[in-house]
Amino acid sequence: MKLGCIADDFTGATDLGGLLVRAGAKVTLLLGVPDNEQAVDADFVIIALKCRTKPRDQAVAEAEQAARWLLAHGAEQLYWKYCSTFDSTDDGNIGPIAQRLMALTGHSQALYCPAFPENGRSVFKGHLFVGDQLLSESPLKDHPLTPMRDANLVRVLSAQVSEAVGLWQRSEIVTNQPLPSVAHVIADAVEFSDLEAIVQQTWSRVLLTGGSALALPVPAHLRALGELGQAQSSVVPDGLGPKAVVLAGSCSAQTRLQIQRYSAPSFRIEPLALMEQGIEPIWDWFEQQALNTAPIIFASDDPDGVSRVQKAIGREKAGALIEEALAQLAVKMRDVGVARFVIAGGETSGAVAKALGISTLQVGAEICAGVPWTFAQSSGQTLALALKSGNFGGPNFFNDALESLNG
Repeated sequence: MKLGCIADDFTGATDLGGLLVRAGAKVTLLLGVPDNEQAVDADFVIIALKCRTKPRDQAVAEAEQAARWLLAHGAEQLYWKYCSTFDSTDDGNIGPIAQRLMALTGHSQALYCPAFPENGRSVFKGHLFVGDQLLSESPLKDHPLTPMRDANLVRVLSAQVSEAVGLWQRSEIVTNQPLPSVAHVIADAVEFSDLEAIVQQTWSRVLLTGGSALALPVPAHLRALGELGQAQSSVVPDGLGPKAVVLAGSCSAQTRLQIQRYSAPSFRIEPLALMEQGIEPIWDWFEQQALNTAPIIFASDDPDGVSRVQKAIGREKAGALIEEALAQLAVKMRDVGVARFVIAGGETSGAVAKALGISTLQVGAEICAGVPWTFAQSSGQTLALALKSGNFGGPNFFNDALESLNG
């Protein structure tokens, strides 16, 4: 195993897997740490956790368990993957997990780079940009669980770790100057070539952490070193049924736009009504739809609407309520023959995959940058799942996803 990866949510894990598959790698994606001696036959293995918003000590313990499993199964290098918006709770969990992984691997330095230039995320002078806007001035600042009000990553990370944080500026990276001699290093990256330079200059010397894009140059780098075979291509498995559905729990601006642009029967979940009535009215509506229309069920709302619900029933309870409802619906849908699921939102994706009893995913080709189709077995059926981070994909993503699977 050339690279063992730990992702803090399920959509981030599929994002990473899709980019590695694009680079010709064979990727196995595990949903959670296996509880047995599961054999893996891949140069790149990703363990998807659901730890972004968990209490720091619990998140660190889960990441350590994943890291120990990967190292015990031959991982030569670890990679800690988090969101390209660098979001986490106020006291973690990005830095604390990196510190624990450093202790396990013996690295004296960790490098942090959430940049994803292809999706408009860049880091310059240590500040994270979304397109031309600072993260703290963009719509992405309003994540309902992990809002990001500060775009200065050195300052954000310094609050999470016990050792010094430094900045490796782009002007230093492109001229091959050494990293700052501190334990934690934020790295600038504006173009893909910056990410290539970072990997070339730091591979095996530091603990690499970042968004998915920082891992994209790794397969080519290993091939150049003669440590990885020829690029491989992905295929859609046989036996995949035609029925499809879209489930959206993300409240990001991009997902809300995608919902507006998706022309199919739709049902909007009202959290307060859901508390009183359960999922039965939603299921009754779903059963009346023609499944060849790929209907959509969503709970997405604007920041004001999210705030009202959270004030009424609590932030954590509101999120858990939606996740559990969509997860229950997904199981019922699978049992009536739905085989193609497009799911928007990291927390929603994790809840649905867990409810479906999925533990291993085959990562397929990308629908768009950072979002691949994945395939799994559930209750004896072959399922296709597009697990999408809320912020990813173009305005017509839902149509694009279903059309791409049809060839």
